Amino acid sequence: MTRTARTLPAVGGFDAGIAQQAVEWWVTLNGGNATETLHAACVRWREAHPEHERAWRHIEKADQRMRQVSGTLGAAVAQAALRAPRSRGRRMAVKAIAGALFVGAGAWVATDPLAVQWLRADARTGVGERRTLRLADGTTLVLNTRSAVRLSMDGETRRIALIDGEIMVTTGNDTGHAPPRPLIVVTTQATLQPMGTRFAVRQAGQGVDEGSVQVFEGAVRVTPKASGRDGVGAQIVRAGAQARFTSREVAAVTPIADGDGAWADGMFVAVDMRLDDFLAELSRYRRGYVRCDPAVAGLRVSGTYPLGDTDAILAVLPHALPVSVASVTRYWMTVGPRG
Repeated sequence: MTRTARTLPAVGGFDAGIAQQAVEWWVTLNGGNATETLHAACVRWREAHPEHERAWRHIEKADQRMRQVSGTLGAAVAQAALRAPRSRGRRMAVKAIAGALFVGAGAWVATDPLAVQWLRADARTGVGERRTLRLADGTTLVLNTRSAVRLSMDGETRRIALIDGEIMVTTGNDTGHAPPRPLIVVTTQATLQPMGTRFAVRQAGQGVDEGSVQVFEGAVRVTPKASGRDGVGAQIVRAGAQARFTSREVAAVTPIADGDGAWADGMFVAVDMRLDDFLAELSRYRRGYVRCDPAVAGLRVSGTYPLGDTDAILAVLPHALPVSVASVTRYWMTVGPRG
């Protein structure tokens, strides 16, 4: 890394070389093995030129802003940190991260329509965050980790559009209107109309045509988008049941499991759950990547865990199962066989 400013094409108002140097330092210091010597060297780099410090301040602010929109940035840093410092793969990763952080959200989201929707959301949560909203009609809405919604409560129909993630809905009485207006939840795949109920809706993620509903009270009518105006293919899911759905159909209704919906109270309940499935679910609540070695993937996990500290959940696994938990970087954890 050079210690003086370079004259290269500008990236979002910053010299491109300085922008990449700032990201390189950022990746290095967030790699999990940064020494005091490296931290001191970064301080010297920042002090070497005003543009270095300006780029560093920008990257800190941009990091916080981007984390609210994209849960993939931490994984990108993890992959970059794992590569050899002078490797071509590391250089390409640093260049890509620099583009995301310095060019700005406007250019970045141009290639990601979901990110545009995130920026337009009325309410959203970051990774590991939950948020409870009390809507004007009396409905209570809880957003799970990395979720976003748009709300429309001033028309003839009350509407909640789930952009991404998962929500828990407890319907309000809409006492300001007589009769109460219909409430609908819209996802990429379907329209859900509750009938005096408490239920959770989840979208599988970008590029995956799948969602799910779990009904804890009352009933929910699920109408896939392909059903059209006639509603053919719609299905009613009643209390104690759940169903997956796509834009074309609703799958068979099955019973909900013990502990389903506990996330709304900040808990993760596992009942005889495969370890790889357990870690995949846990990964939704932390930044970065948790890898499960295939050799231990089939081990079974049961228990109730507080979602507020995912590191503590990982730390307790070796006491319950014959596994080890290794930290490659703070963004990359691996669970494998013990010994």
